[in-house]
Amino acid sequence: MGESKREAGMISLRPFEESDLDDLMVWSSDDRVTRWCGWDSFTSKEEGRRCLDHMIAHPWNRAVCLDGRPIGFVTARLEHRGRAELGYVLAYDHWGKGFATQAVKMAVPLIFHEFPDRERIDALVDVENIGSLKVLEKAGFVKEGLLRKYVCHKGKMTDMFIFSILASEYNL
Repeated sequence: MGESKREAGMISLRPFEESDLDDLMVWSSDDRVTRWCGWDSFTSKEEGRRCLDHMIAHPWNRAVCLDGRPIGFVTARLEHRGRAELGYVLAYDHWGKGFATQAVKMAVPLIFHEFPDRERIDALVDVENIGSLKVLEKAGFVKEGLLRKYVCHKGKMTDMFIFSILASEYNL
């Protein structure tokens, strides 16, 4: 078994805590990470604190932890009845090791279990974000189609792929 597989076994999900600010700042202030996010890189701990407060208050947001320390997060925005939208972020130093895929695989049954009225979890991914496309495919999501010029991302209209997984397809 390769090193990345061994490392991937150490991932856990947990709610965010007040003490997670320094770890959150690692990925939220990295332009390589925030390139794909709806926010710009944080330049101050004040920005990080506001984000962390939001994450703690959010109905479903989990820290992706390696050896108990956050290296990213996975979130579910509870959209209209029956649907949730998945999002995730991982610190750059942990890309390509299987952590994001494992975190998504761990999150899906939790979301379906904690919100039994959700029949669908979907995710939107920038067509140029190859790593994230692979994460969703490996996690069992189905690519449903291309949404042309769907989102204004950092001042530019961007094409997005939409992926989904249904509760009926997932063994709970």
